[in-house]
Amino acid sequence: MPAFPSISAARWRRSSVFSVEYVVHQNSGQITDAAARNTWDITFLPRDPERETRMTFGPNYEVADATYIVKPGSTIANFAALDQDGVKVAAVNATTTMRGAIAHLKHAKVTGYQTYDEIFNLLKSGEVDAFALSRDQLNAMARKIPGTRVLDETFKQTVTAVAVPLDHPLAAAFAARFMTDAIANGTLRKAYDANGLKNTPVRTEVK
Repeated sequence: MPAFPSISAARWRRSSVFSVEYVVHQNSGQITDAAARNTWDITFLPRDPERETRMTFGPNYEVADATYIVKPGSTIANFAALDQDGVKVAAVNATTTMRGAIAHLKHAKVTGYQTYDEIFNLLKSGEVDAFALSRDQLNAMARKIPGTRVLDETFKQTVTAVAVPLDHPLAAAFAARFMTDAIANGTLRKAYDANGLKNTPVRTEVK
């Protein structure tokens, strides 16, 4: 997904009286866990019912199709072949995609790992059979790991939005206004373009 905050810092500073400090986490599950500790003020991450109990979401800025990529040389060509006993599926730990994959797969085993890079290496070496993530990200991965295949089917749509910790109404209002303006004035489109997604349409509504 577009790294929206990183390429919009200058515009954010112009639209705010606050400076910007980035707080690094390994994955969106860690961001969610940190919400109650007030270690961050605003974030951009996939939303789902579990996270909506732990933070306040504003407007969506991306809708992505989630699917699986299979390891080099795999004969798995569809979801039916993937969802078999003994098949090992990786996902980034405690993410909406991981929860979606666990709900979707009845026989294959889904295991969470902390980082994309860790799973990349496991898939490349054949230590896992598949990786659940958004289609755009998996298409990019397939270009880096010869012999892999991104499955055609979609098991869920991942909706990404701006969010703030619970019980911060002024911050929620500011974040919602910022994102609404970014969608309307072309800042979001520029974020996509700057992240190599010039041919990717901006999708903010779930079909």
